[in-house]
Amino acid sequence: MSNYHEPAEELSQEARNFSRALNSLKEEVEAVDWYHQRVDLTDDESLKKIMAHNRDEEIEHACMTIEWLRRNMPGWDDELRTYLFTEGDVTELEDGEEESDEGGSDSLRIGKIEK
Repeated sequence: MSNYHEPAEELSQEARNFSRALNSLKEEVEAVDWYHQRVDLTDDESLKKIMAHNRDEEIEHACMTIEWLRRNMPGWDDELRTYLFTEGDVTELEDGEEESDEGGSDSLRIGKIEK
């Protein structure tokens, strides 16, 4: 079964690399979930430590892939800058970004000139 939704031979090498990264990210996040569930349920403390370590390694791998996407695939850098390492309600950040783009109080742009 292919991960491609379009004919792979018609996709650019860049698009195929993006697909590789995105599929790797999905796999890493899935592994984080599996390990976390196991950590939550095991009653053996030494096994819990090992699985927590493995989970954290998968988080590291996911973050490395996200960084590669940020550097290489259009859209990731802007979105990550909008949402990561912020305070407040994450669902309201996009609205704040749009206000800023329209000349809101946080904007350095010159607003509309009124006659």
